Amino acid sequence: MIQEFQIRVLPQVAANEQAVIAYLADEKGLDPRKVNAIRILKRSIDARQRTIFINLKVRAYINEMPANDEYQPTEYNSVEDKPQVIVVGAGPGGLFAALRLVELGYRPIVVERGKNVRDRKKDLAQISREHIVNAESNYSFGEGGAGAYSDGKLYTRSKKRGNIDKILNVFCQHGASTSILVDAHPHIGTDKLPRVIENMRNTIIACGGEVHFETRMDAIIIANGEVRGIETNTGQTFEGPVILATGHSARDVYRWLANNNVEIEAKGIAVGVRLEHPAHLIDQIQYHSKEGRGKYLPAAEYSFVTQVENRGVYSFCMCPGGVVVPAASGSEQVVVNGMSASNRGSRWSNSGMVVEIQPEDLNEKSMKVDVAMDHIQGEPSVLQMMHFQEALEKQCWQQGGSSQTAPAQRMLDFTRKTLSFDLPETSYSPGIISSPLHFWMPSFITNRLSQGFQNFGKMSRGFLTNEATMIGVETRTSAPVRIVRDRETLQHVTIKGLFPCGEGAGYAGGIVSAGVDGERCADAVANYLNK
Repeated sequence: MIQEFQIRVLPQVAANEQAVIAYLADEKGLDPRKVNAIRILKRSIDARQRTIFINLKVRAYINEMPANDEYQPTEYNSVEDKPQVIVVGAGPGGLFAALRLVELGYRPIVVERGKNVRDRKKDLAQISREHIVNAESNYSFGEGGAGAYSDGKLYTRSKKRGNIDKILNVFCQHGASTSILVDAHPHIGTDKLPRVIENMRNTIIACGGEVHFETRMDAIIIANGEVRGIETNTGQTFEGPVILATGHSARDVYRWLANNNVEIEAKGIAVGVRLEHPAHLIDQIQYHSKEGRGKYLPAAEYSFVTQVENRGVYSFCMCPGGVVVPAASGSEQVVVNGMSASNRGSRWSNSGMVVEIQPEDLNEKSMKVDVAMDHIQGEPSVLQMMHFQEALEKQCWQQGGSSQTAPAQRMLDFTRKTLSFDLPETSYSPGIISSPLHFWMPSFITNRLSQGFQNFGKMSRGFLTNEATMIGVETRTSAPVRIVRDRETLQHVTIKGLFPCGEGAGYAGGIVSAGVDGERCADAVANYLNK
């Protein structure tokens, strides 16, 4: 017999299987001698009160053993002689699109401008050690996309149509821990995700698909309003309908689309900083204890959101026990992001702290960043949000000494509009330099961010502190444009056979939602080809 229970237990009970069985015996009347095994189906932390509890959904196997079905596998068969579909980009949107195409009986040809997930590591290390950014291989470009080396968090608030559980099960099928099916905020970890990504690529190739690295799409071939294929920097041409999953940092793609009259539109983004606290301090605040997380709890997470002058101010991509990383994708840029290894064991915790920005905000007179830089003169206004990102990233690079050293300021000093004369130790390996972020960043960002920090300090005592460091700038929260597509067919509104996909197209916001959108686009291509 199998029975399922929702229980609320102390952390030390949740950490021990026999303790959970004893709890079920005491509270639910089970005979512990007949409980052959239990399986945790869902797990979340309730830290709202001083006493911390763990919420568990438990399946108890009474007088029987569990089947070996911790995840639901997907069957992938050979597609060697099947019609081909071009997938541009090997991030989560592209990889899940390719796998779904195989599942549906189509042959994916994946074209990725960057290197494979292992070879990317050398270029990432070069950013930290030598402050040199390879424009084709960095934290944004390469196999696995931006998520491969920036945490691997799988939590999503997305309500889009799509099977989130399917995405998590496919990850498990390719080597991820089945704990991601259990935890309320699942996380693979930057140290383990590359192996999972390699396994996904190997599945695509083993079934007859192709994956081409260091192959950049330079043009989409369009004839009579329909996509025929793509041209690449290697001189190769690939024919077929195109799933365009290039990620939110492929600015050359946005420029090509705008200059070739492929309809796109400016969309809102969020811009701010990386905020880094000592991890022990966040543990103390969130777990209401001077001892911090203790023996049985993980590094603490937080989530803040408030409204300031009709714009959202919120935490983004929180990395407990993580590090801040250099995420520029070109020269004369400083961009920061966060990541955590699977054990979330660093001495710091960080998050993006960002302010919502809409296109109309760029007309404010208080903006100090000059978006009319020389190299964007005459470009379409639909790219204005991208221009703003570029300008702010360049100014950050200049403030950091024209290197990957990042300008930084203590959190409380920022709210008081005073320069930080020294800075705390940081996880950001290229280094930080004291800078008055409150002065040179646009005032419509800094004023809202400052008020947001003060609001968060009232919500959570101890959070607003000079032990925390603001590191500039966080600009790549989402795509600055949306590639317009039909809601039903997912094709571009005017060009048949072009399927804008994932975060770079403006339809996703993270690994899981991009994966969901990738699968949806693959389904849409199948419908298109069947017709």
